[in-house]
Amino acid sequence: MNVSELLRLLQTEHDETAARADSLREQIERLTTALAETEARLAELAATRKIIDGLTPPGHELAPAENATVYQRIVTAFNEHPAKVFRVHDLHEHLGLPTDEPSVNVTRSRLGRLTRQGFLTQPGRGRYQKRT
Repeated sequence: MNVSELLRLLQTEHDETAARADSLREQIERLTTALAETEARLAELAATRKIIDGLTPPGHELAPAENATVYQRIVTAFNEHPAKVFRVHDLHEHLGLPTDEPSVNVTRSRLGRLTRQGFLTQPGRGRYQKRT
């Protein structure tokens, strides 16, 4: 390999690396903007909750879980136990849901969707935990 060829290869790698760095900078900028928007929304939600909590009469109970959708019950279970790692069968028992295989498979699908949406993490196969 001669010096000219080596310099050409070096320039090609430099150009590719510079393009990758530019792409990463753009991603960082987009993510920084999205994070700022999300944090602002979280602050709005926290303020709204504080206002609603202040307007709620003392001793007011939330609607019973039986009236909630299964998704709401699942999310509530993870919110009430953010550090707990649930297996699907354990979650069904916790929520009082049927433990037959078709019901468990539907819940497994729901948990997968919540994981893809970023609400849950999967610390192990078949195990789900609230993302912190």
